[in-house]
Amino acid sequence: MNRYFRIFAAGLAFSAIVTAGGPALSKDVVPSSQAQIMLSFAPLVKKAVPAVVNIFTKTRVTQTRPSLFDDPFFKRFFGGNFGPPQQRQKIQNSLGSGVLVDGEGVIVTNYHVVSGADEITVALSDRREFDARVIVSDERTDLAILKIDVEGEQLPYLKFSDSDTLEIGDLVIAIGNPFGVGQTVTSGIISALDRNAGVSNDIQSFIQTDAAINPGNSGGALLTMDGKIAGINSAIFSKSGGSLGIGFAIPANLVKAVLTNGLATGKVVRPWLGAAGQEITGDVADGLGLEKPGGVLINKIHPYGAAQKAGLRVGDVVVSIDDKEILGPDTLIYRIASGVIGKTARLGVYREGEFMPLDMNLEPAPETPPRDIETLTGRHPLSGVVVGNLSPAFALELGMPAFADGVVVTDVVKGSVAERYGLRPRDVLFRVNGTKILDIAQAKTALQEAGGRWQISIRRNGRTFSFKVNL
Repeated sequence: MNRYFRIFAAGLAFSAIVTAGGPALSKDVVPSSQAQIMLSFAPLVKKAVPAVVNIFTKTRVTQTRPSLFDDPFFKRFFGGNFGPPQQRQKIQNSLGSGVLVDGEGVIVTNYHVVSGADEITVALSDRREFDARVIVSDERTDLAILKIDVEGEQLPYLKFSDSDTLEIGDLVIAIGNPFGVGQTVTSGIISALDRNAGVSNDIQSFIQTDAAINPGNSGGALLTMDGKIAGINSAIFSKSGGSLGIGFAIPANLVKAVLTNGLATGKVVRPWLGAAGQEITGDVADGLGLEKPGGVLINKIHPYGAAQKAGLRVGDVVVSIDDKEILGPDTLIYRIASGVIGKTARLGVYREGEFMPLDMNLEPAPETPPRDIETLTGRHPLSGVVVGNLSPAFALELGMPAFADGVVVTDVVKGSVAERYGLRPRDVLFRVNGTKILDIAQAKTALQEAGGRWQISIRRNGRTFSFKVNL
């Protein structure tokens, strides 16, 4: 029997099995011919497509157009003081995708798809359109939860897989609305797990896939072969704006954590480790006596965090959580963020040459010290700022590093002294005349005792600024 006939026969045999409704190839069997992998995704697609929606948003933005007399020709004759800048409103339209995750109209999509939108319209696969409202938006994970009102109708929806069971090489399909051309299905495999996609959200442990994901696919579904959500499509690596076979999806387990928390409380409150650390390279691993690189070397512990209460120490190496390997800081953050507040997580820790388990209660970031928001008044340069004490919970709420301390500006009164000196929301006051400021009481005392001369230091977007004022 020649080679061609053997392949053809194998194909016929496999086809007969599938046609008869018998079992398909086991997941552990590697296909030995092209015929064995020529399966149709049609049954899966028919089931999944009705649960994937198109999302259209409108955002009103104000544009400032320069005055006609800013033109160099007019300035030459009339000077530069003719006519104020002109403002006009413009509507920005954008599109994306989403996934129905229950029959009553709850939809998961990406935060960046709906962020700042004034109007959100959801189009179902049957072309019906609904106005949608945002229930929860979570910039840190790039996830948002929407709701449409369907008046008692039960809509088709998709269930979540356990994304911890995914393996590199698993077949997946992606469904979305790329470039606004309409609902589109692409297929591929899981190319990698625990990827950092280099995007702005700080909880990163992406599924990488070669299924084509393009602009407009954001918020769509990445599905396993049993029709469950493996992840929510979020980003692509591309120099041209189109797919290069490197797409990223947010794992289903993280999506489930945000969804469960958001629907229950109307906001996202996730567990917080209360510790930070560094990646372990080959050199660091050798120095610590580890067999291989991996894990996180703890270099900072918050005095009120869960890690401190569990007994974690600076110098410890966290190598696993609940027996799941920790590859680096991104994996550690993801594993904690995917947990459930009130549950217990078991940390695998390497300390002074020995491995040991530590049981840690999963807790939200603490509100210590209390924020105690108030407006500063008096004869000083910060008169008119609204400030609060930074705690880990408050810092994360403002999108700042959880370990940030000091006094944060939350607002600035219009026309105030502080506004004239350029203070902005999210500025952090940390020194007045050389005195480190840890809370509002210290700030008020330092400002009052300055004797009419102030040197004020603030942190803004990771940079430090100082200015002197004499009154």
